[in-house]
Amino acid sequence: MEERLKNLKKEMDKRTFDGLSFSEQHQKAIRKKISQLEVSDEEILLAVMQLLVQEKTGHELTGLLRGRGIQKFENNEGFLYTLLHRLEHSGCIETKWDKTGAKYYWLKDKGRKLLNKAEQKRTKRRFVFKELFEG
Repeated sequence: MEERLKNLKKEMDKRTFDGLSFSEQHQKAIRKKISQLEVSDEEILLAVMQLLVQEKTGHELTGLLRGRGIQKFENNEGFLYTLLHRLEHSGCIETKWDKTGAKYYWLKDKGRKLLNKAEQKRTKRRFVFKELFEG
C-alpha cells in the first residue's frame, strides 16, 4: 500500500471509524466483494484514454490502472495490450520505441476528440466507443 494511503487510513481510523470494530470475517467478506466488482470495458477504455493524454509505457499504464482499482488485466496483460493495439490501429494513439526497448503510448488528435466526446456524453459513452471500433 502506498505511503499516502497508509496515512489516510491512519487518519480515518482516528476520526471516522473511532468507535467501530469489524470482525476478521466481516473484513474478509468486504475485501471479497470489492475484488469482485466488475469494471466495464467502456470504463477501462475511458481510463486508458484519460491516462494516455500524456505519454506512458505499458508498465506505467498498468500501475496507474491498478491505482484506479481496475484489475481486469491482472492475470491477463494481453487484455491491456490488445486494447492498446486496437487504439493504435484505429488511429487514436501513437507509439514509439525508445533506445532501451520500452514502448511509449499517447493520444493523437483523433483520440483526444473521442475522449472529449465520451466525457461530455457520459450517458452515451458506449456509443462513442462503438463508433471508435466500428468507424
